[in-house]
Amino acid sequence: MKAAERTALLATLAARFAAHMTRHQDISWADVQATLEAKPAALAALKKMEETGGEPDVIGTDANGAVLFCDCAAESPAGRRSLCYDREALDARKEAKPAGSAMEMAQDIGGELLTEADYALLQSVGAFDLKTSSWLQTPADVRARGGALFGDRRYGRVFTYHNGVQSYYAVRGFRVLVRV
Repeated sequence: MKAAERTALLATLAARFAAHMTRHQDISWADVQATLEAKPAALAALKKMEETGGEPDVIGTDANGAVLFCDCAAESPAGRRSLCYDREALDARKEAKPAGSAMEMAQDIGGELLTEADYALLQSVGAFDLKTSSWLQTPADVRARGGALFGDRRYGRVFTYHNGVQSYYAVRGFRVLVRV
């Protein structure tokens, strides 16, 4: 990433961080920026998240102290919708194949799909997916049976549902989590 791009990205992230302090109380931007500047791969992933409409922001830290950046766009990013869950599901579709899979796109961005716990954390710092839904990392036993999880917020509550991995909908996308 060129120096000017890095500077612009850090400025965007800093402004978003300052505008949404309720998402990351007790975390300082100076500490986050220092961590980011030491990890170019994380900055590259955040750049891709930003470019694809994710509006990445800090939503907390994990048990190991890693800073958690998550897509905080109000709705699942428009450029990341209408996708099967993973490559196996995409390959199994005989007709009306979507453009790709959520798992592959998340990996291409440089992050991971949110787990149910990650999604609950995201929803605890704001109201997201009021009109859309987001694929979630799915336990192996559910995936082995052809299912996958997704979540959304409706009626003032956060829901986790299931669907077949081959399904795709215009309003279902995915969110990315990057640990820095």
